[in-house]
Amino acid sequence: MEIILSTINAKWIHPSLALRLLKANLGEYETRAEILEFALRQPLTEKINAIYEAAPKILGLSVSIWNHLNTLELLVQLEAKWKNSTNENSAPQSIPPAPVVVLGGPEVSHLPESAEIFRHADFIIRGEGENAFRELCSAVLNDRKSIKKIPNSSGKFIDAQPPDLATIDPGYRLYTGEDLTRKLVYVEASRGCPFGCEFCQGPTRSPGPIRSPCSFDKTVREFPLEKFLSNMDDLINRGAKTFKFLDRTFNLNIDRALCIMQFFLERIAEIDCVHFEMIPGRFPPELREVIRHFPPGKLRLEIGIQTFNAETAALINRSGESDDALETIAFLRRETGAIVHADLIAGLPGEDLQSFGAGFDRLWMAAAAATQPEQAPAEHLPFEIQLGILKYLPGTPIGRHTETHGMRYAPEPPYEVLETAALDTTRLDKIKNFARFWEIIINRNAFPEITAKIFPPGEPVFDKFMHLADSLLAQFSRNWGIDKKELEGACILFQKGSASP
Repeated sequence: MEIILSTINAKWIHPSLALRLLKANLGEYETRAEILEFALRQPLTEKINAIYEAAPKILGLSVSIWNHLNTLELLVQLEAKWKNSTNENSAPQSIPPAPVVVLGGPEVSHLPESAEIFRHADFIIRGEGENAFRELCSAVLNDRKSIKKIPNSSGKFIDAQPPDLATIDPGYRLYTGEDLTRKLVYVEASRGCPFGCEFCQGPTRSPGPIRSPCSFDKTVREFPLEKFLSNMDDLINRGAKTFKFLDRTFNLNIDRALCIMQFFLERIAEIDCVHFEMIPGRFPPELREVIRHFPPGKLRLEIGIQTFNAETAALINRSGESDDALETIAFLRRETGAIVHADLIAGLPGEDLQSFGAGFDRLWMAAAAATQPEQAPAEHLPFEIQLGILKYLPGTPIGRHTETHGMRYAPEPPYEVLETAALDTTRLDKIKNFARFWEIIINRNAFPEITAKIFPPGEPVFDKFMHLADSLLAQFSRNWGIDKKELEGACILFQKGSASP
């Protein structure tokens, strides 16, 4: 195959919509392209051999924060294999020549041009690449001189302009039967974000290095609704089971959100779950009414809160919605069957451990207070607090606080904050350990009967769980790869100890 589109997905169940978009918009070159997807835990040799044996003329790789280093390693090893092959005494026709390597994706769109990964690429497409990748493929396969004529290109860098969403092929037809029935089906009804949170790449659409918050492009573009719903209908008819929307602010346009949710509600018996990311302060009565009608467990809502510290929120250009967010969480827990996933970020400039813990407790208690009391712990619909650590993502202006707030970040992906003036390394490490044990014990609902006794609904949880996480790390010397029975036993002992006078 002349064109190979590839990426390393976080997990096998996460198919790449980006690759399907690129292939679907290749025009006359689509039949000359193939998608090869890998997973992080897949052996490197399998990835290398699959690409090498495909012998493409063009290799397009989608790069994200979670696969940056793995992609770099893959490229280095592929280069060595191509070089060694040309030095071997093989028949010339049996030696696949090295392809033209093209990188794209959110990670490489904003890296400095000196980034190591760019040394192993011939071209880098920064921004949305549906049109630019097609133009580049045409030039490489037909007339290399025409590469200079590609708009907004300079050397190996091509700054792609956002396409008209009404004119591109959304790529859903390229999901396979296995994708639809056994994996998450990623879809998007819109692109962009109207907000300017400094830690997020959402509104930073124009490619290039770090910019100030005032240079954010906050445009939200929408796919034509009628055509989008027709695409969703086709996916369900083909057997799609679990939908995950990539829209960062799904409920920004309430009328549009209601149309889409009503569509899924009418087909809900045919699918397992649909996932939306929503703005916590935008839940008018008509949206609440639709949400109430979804059967328990069929709707998953991601609510981005990030911080309850008003000063920190203002500092990072995030609107404060603390009371609205808590009221929304309480409503969802009290009156709906939705699975709720709320996001908080530790390590933001100006927020210390006490402030973060107080916000964590406010969120936990708002959700717990609204839980129906007649339900046993094991019957509660999942409520997840995703405790993330601040990351200095390429292209985001969070770095302007580095000096004034003593921020120090890891130089390699995922660029996590290592310390701040308000949180030293020791405290941040404790929060990271907390986050890991919270995920495997609370978010995954590992031992609901035990944890309900340790952390009674309505009571603060942060300090007590920090104590548990510290003790588990001391006992096992790690927060990964722990046998579930051993972890359960340790929690039981902790529960007995915490219940002692």
